[in-house]
Amino acid sequence: MPIARDLSRARYAAAQGARVAWYLGQYLLARRISGPFDRPGEPKFKPQAPEGDQTRIRAAFLDLFARDRANIEAGLYPAPADMRVANALSTLRNSARFFRDLPKVDARRLQRAGTEVREAVKDGAGERYPSYYLQNFHYQSGGWFSKEGAKLYDTQVEILFGGAADAMRRIALGSLARAIKGTDQRRVKLLDLACGNGRFLAQILAAFPRMPATGLDLSPAYCAEARQRLAAWPQVEIVTGAAEAAPFEAASTEAVTCVYLFHELPPRVRREVAREIARVLKPGGVFVLADSVQSGDAPDLDRMLEYFPVGFHEPYFGSYLGEDFTALFAESGLTHEETELAFLTKVMRFRKA
Repeated sequence: MPIARDLSRARYAAAQGARVAWYLGQYLLARRISGPFDRPGEPKFKPQAPEGDQTRIRAAFLDLFARDRANIEAGLYPAPADMRVANALSTLRNSARFFRDLPKVDARRLQRAGTEVREAVKDGAGERYPSYYLQNFHYQSGGWFSKEGAKLYDTQVEILFGGAADAMRRIALGSLARAIKGTDQRRVKLLDLACGNGRFLAQILAAFPRMPATGLDLSPAYCAEARQRLAAWPQVEIVTGAAEAAPFEAASTEAVTCVYLFHELPPRVRREVAREIARVLKPGGVFVLADSVQSGDAPDLDRMLEYFPVGFHEPYFGSYLGEDFTALFAESGLTHEETELAFLTKVMRFRKA
């Protein structure tokens, strides 16, 4: 009914508007506290785009939420329910943690100290991890090894993207939902590669609560956080391991998802992970990839993307910007089905023949 639809849209607009205001306000405060991105003697970097470009970026930001709402109205996934009074205390606590940690992150940025974690992983523990993994991606404290970082990650990402991170992930969920539409969710075994602390997997399960799912991540700290977050779904398993050596049988899963992993992988490892995805997928299985936009996807952002590897310590981002993922996955037998831009995220879907 039109009235019910209008009320639903009003609730969505109010909740997402409040969410964006909360995280965008913290982003602006963090930028003011942090000061310049540049070390003394470096050319001055101004992250602000020209006025015309800013208008187009704002339009892309608003379009993200319009498509998110359209997906909800189409029944692809439920409306987000994270704006609750019960969540207020933990939200405030995480924001306080973020600002306490911010000076440490800024110090690493100014010193370009992105490998601090290699010294912190002692007693031979680092030998269990590939060398590319032993870095402070985003200059974050503890790299991927900190329990505190696993709890703080969602807040860091939402502040960085002005409250749009969850909405961008949901566009990937929409692509998955369209791919498996009409299939009994109980028969769609899903693998979420680099599941981190389980944020995206929780979004998937909110839409498909009876879907058998496995999350794989190399960080014990993030796996522990994911197990806690996903405890309400008994059919979910979280496994600690590397995506390039996935500990699963061939042709064992109907769907694979992967969010924000490939830009943190060296080119050689990207191909190894692509082969593993193709290996574990059953014939006809679907793979949904969500990661950063690339050069040329959104020309208004190209200059900012070029700075991102330095400003946020993403050592493999430069090669990622020019990677042809349609060709990369075709090498492993996966066919490209669709691409959708969701503000700063590109969502691509592939199918195994």
